[in-house]
Amino acid sequence: MKPAERANDPAAGDGSPFGGLSLEHSSTVDRVADELRRAVFEGEIESGTPLREVALAESLGVSRPTLREALALLVAEGLATREPNRGVSVASPDPESVRDVSTARTVLETAGVRNWPHATEASRAAVRRALGDYEDAVAADASYQELNQRHLDIHLSLVGLTGSPRLVSMAESIVAELRLALAQIDRVRRNARDQAGSHHHLLDLLEADEIDTAVAELGEHLHGAEDAIIERLELD
Repeated sequence: MKPAERANDPAAGDGSPFGGLSLEHSSTVDRVADELRRAVFEGEIESGTPLREVALAESLGVSRPTLREALALLVAEGLATREPNRGVSVASPDPESVRDVSTARTVLETAGVRNWPHATEASRAAVRRALGDYEDAVAADASYQELNQRHLDIHLSLVGLTGSPRLVSMAESIVAELRLALAQIDRVRRNARDQAGSHHHLLDLLEADEIDTAVAELGEHLHGAEDAIIERLELD
């Protein structure tokens, strides 16, 4: 199968929400799924948008069976939903799920922060590295997707301080849900520099072994993020 050429894409100029999608190389199920994830996480395809097989297959230059397999991956990941007689649509975050994700994050990340004095040096170095990567992305005015991922990588590194692969795996699953909510708002880009400063302050507290203060700082940050997501998604 040949890659989609945007100039020859019949959907590119017809107002289709999928006109901006493209694949650079030979299409595979994984590549199609990656491109759809990118579009969702970049906010190009909004929550609730029907993922029409014909339009998407034409836009991406792939067969409908390939497209169906890619959509099945997104459904399995919770990024899309399938309803009888209505097909597949981008999933829509709801208030309960956003709040539940925030609660779970708080438990996992707080456990990591509290374990800082006992964490391995490798785990602590991972937190410093994640923060440095985020600050580099901010300085480089990176894409929304990269800023979002780098930001969430910091929070995953905090869970890594627990030393528990199972807890980290749980956190990774939770982060995938959060990315869907964050994809619908331009929150990360607008306050990226403030976020970098806030996380640097948290790391400074950990380095100074001011654990209780760091826990309070983290709790305030996560609670603020929850409120901002719900407010800007107008989910109240």
